[in-house]
Amino acid sequence: MFNEMKQFISFVIKEAKHILRDKRTMLILFGMPIVMMLIFGFAITNDVKNVRTVVVTSQMDYQTQQAVERLAASEYFTIVKTVNTPKDAEWMIRSQKADLSIIFAKDFASKKSGAQFIVDGSNPNMAQQWTTYAQQVVANPNVSLISQKLLYNPRMKSAYNFVPAIMGMLLLLICAMMTSVSIVKEKERGTMEVLLVSPIKPLMIIVAKVVPYLLLALVILAVILLMSATVLDVPLQGGLGWIIVVSLIYILLALSLGLLISNIAQTQFVALLVSAMVLLLPTVMLSGMLFPVESMPTILQCISAVIPPRYYIQAMRKLMIMGVGIQDVWKEVVILVGMTAMLLSISLKKFNKRLE
Repeated sequence: MFNEMKQFISFVIKEAKHILRDKRTMLILFGMPIVMMLIFGFAITNDVKNVRTVVVTSQMDYQTQQAVERLAASEYFTIVKTVNTPKDAEWMIRSQKADLSIIFAKDFASKKSGAQFIVDGSNPNMAQQWTTYAQQVVANPNVSLISQKLLYNPRMKSAYNFVPAIMGMLLLLICAMMTSVSIVKEKERGTMEVLLVSPIKPLMIIVAKVVPYLLLALVILAVILLMSATVLDVPLQGGLGWIIVVSLIYILLALSLGLLISNIAQTQFVALLVSAMVLLLPTVMLSGMLFPVESMPTILQCISAVIPPRYYIQAMRKLMIMGVGIQDVWKEVVILVGMTAMLLSISLKKFNKRLE
């Protein structure tokens, strides 16, 4: 027993050295999370900011001037021009020189209402947000948007939504894709047969190849959490211990999926192709990472129900952003544990059949 454990540890160390020596793999493992965090944290954002605004006024009385000044003082809007007719404002939007136009009625001062909005609707979600923000700034001279009580995300930062989603995508891709490619690489080189005839049990060899990726996934998880708290200023409201526990379950699920892909694929190219089709696209499009699952057609909601990242992302958003306890994410955890057990049993069963 002691000798087997010693051989197992030596296999783990050997595999870890192979990974650490491969500069391209290390660049992917640690470069991709950092780049993705920076892109989704700063570049890809749904935050309302610096909306190019055109003001249409037939007469600039005191009340109208005050409303325009509130818009200009807000960080959400930038007054690019003041025009006399709605036609001129519409032309500016059509020529991509403005995003939003506000038309003040002649009796705006007396009625304290009567403003029409012309919005660039090419992005419906953003158009709705622009209109809502502008209505509140124009209609309420005493209360700014920032003073509203917004639970969990008071500054309405997109990073609060994207960080848990990035965790779900990266951990799945790194654990599943890298594990499957690592095992398939041994098949291509013909070294898998050499490993399987070694004194240690074949199953332990596969576990030894998986363990380094599990440890690397934990390091990457730590990097993501550290970047979210320091660089993106996304606080961890929930317990760090439960975040790590749920992440461990998800990592085991991803590793099981990687083993399953390695049983199907015979070449690294096929493994990468299957990983992209089975993992990347569904994760991005159907897991709730970018688009709410509730807004999808019914058939796509049914498909998303079998996508593991959906439940991990939901759990992380509750634990990290809302700060709830484990009792409020038990449904997601039970589903992830069930999926992990199912994938692991199928993967090991298929692998044992291949050995026989």
